[in-house]
Amino acid sequence: MAETSALPTGFGELEVLAVGMVLLVEALSGLSLNTLTIFSFCKTPELRTPCHLLVLSLALADSGISLNALVAATSSLLRRWPYGSDGCQAHGFQGFVTALASICSSAAIAWGRYHHYCTRSQLAWNSAVSLVLFVWLSSAFWAALPLLGWGHYDYEPLGTCCTLDYSKGDRNFTSFLFTMSFFNFAMPLFITITSYSLMEQKLGKSGHLQAA
Repeated sequence: MAETSALPTGFGELEVLAVGMVLLVEALSGLSLNTLTIFSFCKTPELRTPCHLLVLSLALADSGISLNALVAATSSLLRRWPYGSDGCQAHGFQGFVTALASICSSAAIAWGRYHHYCTRSQLAWNSAVSLVLFVWLSSAFWAALPLLGWGHYDYEPLGTCCTLDYSKGDRNFTSFLFTMSFFNFAMPLFITITSYSLMEQKLGKSGHLQAA
């Protein structure tokens, strides 16, 4: 993986600067809003429930995505990647962990709401904690695989941030991409859609859809 010290072909300084400004606004907005969510959970006793723990997990994941965008914004404003090859691998890993955790936390929230509204029983703390631990450990596992040789992190086209190298079309990357997508995109999507669909059917039949 070659280090980047000049603007990539086809991009001018203005384009890279514009991307940096957009990423900076996105990062600061995301950090501010998710920090408010985290602060509210910590300071408001009524919000410290097992179901809201799943929301906290989502806020932490989205905060991590915002931090990842802040690093990308900084390098875009510098118009180069200043952190070296190891920094690129760390940036790709951190971004992938938090992105997967965000997706899986959203699915966990959907299941938690289904459990609450359809079974009429509170989600237990041990179940919520176990679910959050599973989300983050699973996300870390899949994000670590490219560091171990299944998949690959590399610079994005602008050369100012790092992610999965989608330009590779070999069997190694293709097998990783399809397997990872099934467990981290297709399954969470199925859980989310199924949970909300069943919840809508349940609440619709009972006549409590508006109240819920």
